[in-house]
Amino acid sequence: MGRVDDEVVVGEAVRLTQDLCALASISAERSGLEETATRVDRLLAESGFTTRQLRVEGAAPAVFGELRGRSPYALLLYNHYDVQPADPLELWESPPFSPTIRDGCLFARGAADNKGQIATRLAVIRALREERGELPIGIRWIIEGEEEMGSTNFAEIARQHADLLRADAAFWEGSPTDTGGRPEIAIGFKGVLAFRLDIETMDGDAHSGSAGVLPSASWRMIEAINAIRDGDGQVILPGFRDAVLPPSDAAVAALDDFGDTMDAELRDAYGVERFVDSLAGAEFRQRLAFEPSLNIAGISTGYRGAGMKTVTPSKASAWFDFRLVPDQRWADVLAALRARLEHAGLGDVEITVLAQADPISTPIDHPLVRQVSAISQRVTGAPPLINPMVPGSLPLLTALRDHVGVPGLSAPDNPIYGGCRVHAPNEHIRLADIARTIQYTRALLESLHTA
Repeated sequence: MGRVDDEVVVGEAVRLTQDLCALASISAERSGLEETATRVDRLLAESGFTTRQLRVEGAAPAVFGELRGRSPYALLLYNHYDVQPADPLELWESPPFSPTIRDGCLFARGAADNKGQIATRLAVIRALREERGELPIGIRWIIEGEEEMGSTNFAEIARQHADLLRADAAFWEGSPTDTGGRPEIAIGFKGVLAFRLDIETMDGDAHSGSAGVLPSASWRMIEAINAIRDGDGQVILPGFRDAVLPPSDAAVAALDDFGDTMDAELRDAYGVERFVDSLAGAEFRQRLAFEPSLNIAGISTGYRGAGMKTVTPSKASAWFDFRLVPDQRWADVLAALRARLEHAGLGDVEITVLAQADPISTPIDHPLVRQVSAISQRVTGAPPLINPMVPGSLPLLTALRDHVGVPGLSAPDNPIYGGCRVHAPNEHIRLADIARTIQYTRALLESLHTA
């Protein structure tokens, strides 16, 4: 049996990506999840995996597959088959669930997040089995269907099935394959506390002529926001920064190794002329990675139609997310939020938690980090970039830490880049990145157990 040509593997990865992206598996709308889980299950089974669907009450099924290898070394892979809603549809240049190739890219909802990586990993595994008859190492693969809504039930799945998920190492959802000619390895992700505030001040909206005497839900929401964050942009919850650990010298040096690539990617992706507080250079990178933040994702209150409606709103809602850094804990931040609102006379404001996860980081000197770095350098001839703390969050990692305890990282085996429009209209991956990803994935699976 000879080596399968990389172009053949690329073609297989493209076909599998198109197959998966044609399924509208939108977890926020609870649509297409059973169908997509069944399809993922079948694809793994066709590739030699022993599969089963892991279910807990009220959750989308998680697909688990195991494929033994020549070595007893076992690698846990994580991915998710659910995607974000495609709205606004009018901004898509081609239908979001009709995968389309143009200008050297594959456009579809889920292509970058995260079906392209499922397809690429699967294509490489199929090629290795065709070449060798077996894999060099064992693979345990968990592919869930609720990541885009905060992996709501993953902790219970991990608790009930911890023995299935135990392995020598874990590869989380992967990092970009190429940043300025160098692969990226991510070893940490920020935590998250996403929540909604709801305020109701009257039985119904009122004529605004009475605004001087009637309580406005809109103004009360502004009071709540001002009770959480001051005019200088600082979170003012009691004890919010008490648990924040300063980054190690090694983590700062690893981040500085990125140079201005992070700045440039964000500018190019979002058309930003300057960042908050005119941040640049090391100060920009360190705030992005090592500082907690608070975001307002949306506000809904009162009249939002054409022209003017003189109304005092009776209801207001706002959606927020904290991003947390070591050693902050989402439960502590939630308790501080409740205390702050109560102290400010806003105890009637209702808090609904939407997603939560603690920050996770694998030590930069961990043997797994050194192994994956050495393999990546052999592929490219250049040392990889190591991202000590990604600004986003992977809620499942808290569950893996608490119930499984497997060391992990995001390896450079994901066909994405800074401009692939994740969660936005015209989400896509570049075909050239698929080819690079295949090289990395093959090298990792071939060499990890002997690195």
